[in-house]
Amino acid sequence: MEQDFLLLLPIFFPMAAGILTLALAKAKMGRKAKLTVVFGALVLELLFTILCLMRGDVSVTLWQLTDTIRISFHVDTISRIFAGLSVSVWLLVGCFAFSYMSHEEHEERFFGFYLIVEGALTALSFADNMVGFYVFFEVMTFTSLPLVLHEMTKPAIMAGLKYLFYSVAGAFMALFGIFFLAGYGAIGSFQAGGILDASATAGHEGLLLASAFMMIIGFGTKAGMFPMHGWLPTAHPEAPAPASAVLSGVITKMGVLAVIRVVYYVIGPDILRRTWVQTVWMILTLTTIFLGSMMAYKEKIMKKRLAYSTVSQVSYILFGLSLLHPAAFIGAIAHVIFHSLVKNTLFLGAGAIIYKTGKTKVAELRGIGKEMPVTIWCFTLVSITLVGIPPTSGFVSKWYLATGALSSGTGVFSWLGPVILLISALLTAGYLLPVTIHGFFPGADYDYGSLEKREPSALMTVPMILMTMGAVALGMFPGVILNAASAAAELLF
Repeated sequence: MEQDFLLLLPIFFPMAAGILTLALAKAKMGRKAKLTVVFGALVLELLFTILCLMRGDVSVTLWQLTDTIRISFHVDTISRIFAGLSVSVWLLVGCFAFSYMSHEEHEERFFGFYLIVEGALTALSFADNMVGFYVFFEVMTFTSLPLVLHEMTKPAIMAGLKYLFYSVAGAFMALFGIFFLAGYGAIGSFQAGGILDASATAGHEGLLLASAFMMIIGFGTKAGMFPMHGWLPTAHPEAPAPASAVLSGVITKMGVLAVIRVVYYVIGPDILRRTWVQTVWMILTLTTIFLGSMMAYKEKIMKKRLAYSTVSQVSYILFGLSLLHPAAFIGAIAHVIFHSLVKNTLFLGAGAIIYKTGKTKVAELRGIGKEMPVTIWCFTLVSITLVGIPPTSGFVSKWYLATGALSSGTGVFSWLGPVILLISALLTAGYLLPVTIHGFFPGADYDYGSLEKREPSALMTVPMILMTMGAVALGMFPGVILNAASAAAELLF
């Protein structure tokens, strides 16, 4: 295939722009001039990525280490979904951050690493094999760490270290699997249905399954799957709201992308179907869904509640993938997009509340809908979406997940999965909708005389409105998303 070096542009341009932004920390430039540089980089990155996604199935090799080991990039259906989602959300959250970060110190450091991480995410989306994927997976981890550490308080440092330790531990588990499977062809170019050499793996099925399980657990750490979920509820409350939003809405999805590549493009779903790996994987995902929802329901701090919600909701996606069924796969891919829009909006809404009022606990939000109606209406609509009430997008993805489970032929999991999804949906309503109810209807004893309009600026509200509109509208017009997911599923099943 002809080399298309244009693919390198959306990977290394934001990294270069991020390094430039870091250098601007000592430059004698006004804040508006520096933010103009960041905004221009975000917009150009979106345009460069769209240009690459429209060029068809193209590829480029960055570095040929040996005859069999190389770092290369390729655009396929999955690449388009994840890259398009990443750069779109990154721009919107970045615009929100322009206003939110005005009360924080070291803005240049935040936006510098924010841009560098975007380049790493694009590289992961375009990665052609496990070698390149793993390299940029680690780049993403280490460059996103400063976003968690940003405030440099003791809790932020401890949260950052916990994020780092969990991420490195997960990456080592994944690397273990890559090492053991390399001899069976696992480091070749991703291919729908798997790339392992059947003749080489014959007689080594036990090692193959153990390696596959290690890779699922390892990469699943970034997606917050039990038992490697502990970093999420610690990191999110300490990171600035824009960082929390992209950690939950985008970076966790790179863990999902890693699992997709391993299961469906390296090992192959047929090898894992009806094995102990599939069974344990389904058990872990359903455990994560239920426990995450329960912990979110009990949590009193708003951002931590949303973090536990992410633990639960991302495992909806992993459960769909673990069923190894086309309908469930479509539902999982759709939920990647829908959950990203919803959770980014929820975290930005929580951030807007903190920015304008300083309130962090759910119990303190009584009457907040009267003070910040636009923010809380966005919060309400995406909460309904996350519950899965029609005609929102959450209903569409959960419908495919449930129907996929029912027709998956996985025994008890074919009905237990939908039951746990339903229980989780009820718990989701229980931990999100009270914010709306008490926010808009604070009760007769509420001091209405103390009400003060505190709606944030357009830089903060417009991104929330756009993502809210997307989350709701894609439920009524899901064709584009479902067609893209179906195109990927057709190649795998």
